[in-house]
Amino acid sequence: MHLRFTTAGESHGKAFVTIVEGLPAGLPVAAEAVDRDLARRMQGYGRGARMKIERDRIDWLSGVRAGETLGSPVAMLIANRDWANWEDVMAHEAAEPGELRRRRVSRPRPGHADLAGVLKYDRIDARDILERASARETAARVAAGALAKRLLDEFGVEIGSHVVSLGGVLAARPAQLPAPLNDAADRSEVRVLDSSVEPEIVRRIDEAKKAGDTLGGEVEVVARGVVVGLGSHVSWDRKLDGRLAGLLMSIPAVKGVEIGMGFAAARRPGSEVHDPINRAEPASLPPVAGDRRGGFRRSSNNAGGLEGGITTGEPVVVRVAMKPISTLMAPLPTVDLSSGAPANAQSERSDVTAVPALGVIAEAMVALALADAMLEKFGGDSLGEMRRNYQGYVGSLGGRWTEARGATGPC
Repeated sequence: MHLRFTTAGESHGKAFVTIVEGLPAGLPVAAEAVDRDLARRMQGYGRGARMKIERDRIDWLSGVRAGETLGSPVAMLIANRDWANWEDVMAHEAAEPGELRRRRVSRPRPGHADLAGVLKYDRIDARDILERASARETAARVAAGALAKRLLDEFGVEIGSHVVSLGGVLAARPAQLPAPLNDAADRSEVRVLDSSVEPEIVRRIDEAKKAGDTLGGEVEVVARGVVVGLGSHVSWDRKLDGRLAGLLMSIPAVKGVEIGMGFAAARRPGSEVHDPINRAEPASLPPVAGDRRGGFRRSSNNAGGLEGGITTGEPVVVRVAMKPISTLMAPLPTVDLSSGAPANAQSERSDVTAVPALGVIAEAMVALALADAMLEKFGGDSLGEMRRNYQGYVGSLGGRWTEARGATGPC
């Protein structure tokens, strides 16, 4: 059993639709919880005028009744309030020649999908590409991710994020992350945990805005409470680290993903990279319910909670790098597709940075990957069946080793 999602819609179209398939029946859900993550995605210093127009909320279309999932596909609609200003440009029916020229895009932006898209799909208007390639589509992903988070919450998994760099300013990571992580990160308008660097980040955003420029950065996503054994080593497409990286790399403007120590591990000897394994003290284990790490602990988590494509029971830690947004108010040189002459790239309203929002989007992608892996291992038609499967697995983790030691002595 797997969790699948798909989205439909354009940035200035009528609405976005998200379809999530594979959720078990009986999962309690509420629109308010989804809307909360949609609102978090719209926040952050450096966002553009579009965020002042939209008020993202979902309408259930299918798959939910009386506050619970039915086991059928869940469909949600997110209306675009800005559609009223673009209805003539984005009209679905055929128009008279020339009617849509008012906002035709013929000057592709370096760094965006504009040029590659018009060549690939044989279009004369880059708007046919950019409307779907726009990061506005991530609102629909966040809605899907909110449902995945809701499923994971039933099994004690908490997912949060924080900004670790923005505009070249590094934020110190505390030795012990706060819990819940998002409660702390969301108190900062740039979602950093290191308040000492916040004024400098804000200053750099203001400078970039005056210069017509944009800024990138990095976020860290942490999932705590993940059980050991999700994913698999047996085939490339079942490795959970690969699945996580694929989803995260699909976010617009993301150019890098690290798991755990990431690239730093390539520059250190193995003795400084790999996480020592220890037995947990019996007194530290939960009574009756079992231990989701199988009775073992790591004294560090440089692997980021994954070894061999399988979760270790330690927190899953990923970092995501976002390049600066492609739309510049001081545009770069390009070629006008209509005339073939040199020109400045198209400029439309845009954010100076969307790095604080990236954390919320990346949370959604991590949640979708982990929820899919949970359903793969413990799936059932109902939440109750899935819970029984999970409890049976956790309750027996490490049991064979305990029996072997009892029969033969320490091995």
